[in-house]
Amino acid sequence: MTKAAGAAEPAKAAKPAKAAKATKATKAASSTKAAGAAEPGKPAKPESRLAMVRRARRINRELAEVFPYAHPELDFRNPFELLVATVLSAQTTDLRVNQTTPALFAKYPTPEDLAAAVPEEVEELIRPTGFFRAKTKSIMGLAAALRDDFGGEVPGRLDDLVKLPGVGRKTAFVVLGNAFGVPGITVDTHFMRLARRWRWTESDDPVKIEAEIATIFPKSEWTMLSHRVIFHGRRICHARKPACGACPITHLCPSYGEGETDPEKARKLLKYEMGGLPGQRLNPPPGYPGRPALSLGASEG
Repeated sequence: MTKAAGAAEPAKAAKPAKAAKATKATKAASSTKAAGAAEPGKPAKPESRLAMVRRARRINRELAEVFPYAHPELDFRNPFELLVATVLSAQTTDLRVNQTTPALFAKYPTPEDLAAAVPEEVEELIRPTGFFRAKTKSIMGLAAALRDDFGGEVPGRLDDLVKLPGVGRKTAFVVLGNAFGVPGITVDTHFMRLARRWRWTESDDPVKIEAEIATIFPKSEWTMLSHRVIFHGRRICHARKPACGACPITHLCPSYGEGETDPEKARKLLKYEMGGLPGQRLNPPPGYPGRPALSLGASEG
């Protein structure tokens, strides 16, 4: 289980072996039919529930080999910082949150500090994350609730977390899984998109998707499954142009071909460490093969 991240080891270059593996898998896809794929001129055979579950679990196992370093991509040192950062991550990138929270937590390190803050000062600090007025109301509200109702501590129960301002099931499961070691499925936009592309579900309701996925995988896998799927969605299986030709699990994907299938063109679509670029965390955990992200306003020059 990924715990609060401390100082990162020196950044290492992204391993080209992954790209090689992706190319190998792409070639394999030509001889191994993706589940549900039909021969030319023949209708696709419906996939049984058992076959789908087996395929889904194999995807999880293979993603574990591709992303053995999968982790929450928000910088945090304790449950309070993770909770606030997750609320701030709505409708923005984890990178932008990570570039914003150092100044916020330096000034307001505890729920008591944040609850007593001047709203306009908080708004200015978190402005880069967007929707800063609504987010200020949420994080100051949850800080006050933690101070008044939980002795200044983040609760480790789902029922308590979802009562806090700005905290829904997705945020609660991020905190439970990564700060308390309580298994949970994080259904964000990436997870939802890939679960549908892989035909694990046909629903577009996050709560229903969560319930359906929970019946496919053992509870012990829920948190790491979430990280792996989200990593894959951010790096390879993008919303608008999936890098199908550089994907290591094409042989298991019934949606292969929705994106760029040419290996060379697909490799140019890879993001973060898979594309040789900085990741989203300023302080990535040990074992992350890419480069740390840059602080707000910094440049690589």
